[in-house]
Amino acid sequence: MKKLMFPLVVVFLMSFLPNTGLTEAERAKAVDHLNKTKDHMMEVLDGLTEDQLDFKPSADSWSIAECVEHLAISENTFGSIVQATVAAPANPAMRDSVKLNDDQLYGLIVNRDQKVKTSEAFEPSGKFGSFKETLTAFLDKRKEHVEYVKTTTHDLRSHFNSNLPFGTVDAYQLLIFAAGHTERHVLQMEEIMEHEDFPESED
Repeated sequence: MKKLMFPLVVVFLMSFLPNTGLTEAERAKAVDHLNKTKDHMMEVLDGLTEDQLDFKPSADSWSIAECVEHLAISENTFGSIVQATVAAPANPAMRDSVKLNDDQLYGLIVNRDQKVKTSEAFEPSGKFGSFKETLTAFLDKRKEHVEYVKTTTHDLRSHFNSNLPFGTVDAYQLLIFAAGHTERHVLQMEEIMEHEDFPESED
């Protein structure tokens, strides 16, 4: 009888746990994307000199340092958008308005064949101070987002945002988009490093 009661108690207790709308696989996938894209960026930045960080392929293009600042600005904004999205009432009926699945959304933002003009609010301007301070701002916010995905009790699949240029997405997809956005600009950094005039590394 005791053996029978234990699983029943577990099921009863689990019924009181909050529903995040996420499977463990989805939670792990988001964490993996957020961590891997951050790690890719750190690999690219490793050992770069100040001249290399500040090099611009053309007068109207960004340097690697400016790409990092753009990512720091964006990471902070993505966090605010996610929190505003989950603060609004859940509306599962909007599920049919989502036209892109998670992988399609990630692929859309990573694809650098599609050029996008950045709005002024996301333009690099030195707002964080030094490059080190800028990078730290990004890393701190990314760490927050990883921890949020691991621990949140918000029903991320039932809260939606329709105010973005790629159509309606749920709150979980906003985090997938944030990871893809990082990868997009890390690829941009790698393109800068392939330029024929990119400064040579110091011995």
